[in-house]
Amino acid sequence: MGKFRKSSGKELPPVSTASLPDIVFMLLFFFMVSTTMKEVTLKVHITVPMATEIKKLEKKSLVNYIYVGEPQKQFTRTMGTEPRIQLNDQFSEVSDIGAYIEEERTKVNEAERPLLTTSLKVDENTKMGIVTDIKQQLRRVSALKINYSTRKREKK
Repeated sequence: MGKFRKSSGKELPPVSTASLPDIVFMLLFFFMVSTTMKEVTLKVHITVPMATEIKKLEKKSLVNYIYVGEPQKQFTRTMGTEPRIQLNDQFSEVSDIGAYIEEERTKVNEAERPLLTTSLKVDENTKMGIVTDIKQQLRRVSALKINYSTRKREKK
């Protein structure tokens, strides 16, 4: 009969680290692909008003933002202190809104164009005149789905 002995002098082999660089680069690539960067740098100061009845937007990729507020301090010398419109990363006039909406429509495939929403992020101290002008321009280009960005007001 054969005898089985336990070899007590042998240790476990060391863990191979040869595949470690592959794993690190795979994780790096994953995070580079899945991370989104901040798309717009705000040049206007916005404190959105409060509301009680709010609804969260479902698909944010189908939302075009129009920012309205006083220019930030570094832009007040050139732009003044009156509320200004910001489309993407630049100051714009009310007349530029139609072209902006048309340009954003071309970036979306045709099946999703009816789902496009225009979100107005307007400072709470901005007069309604400029908002009315923006809404008139949106009406001219048939961008009738409008959202007003707000903060949630706590119920008492």
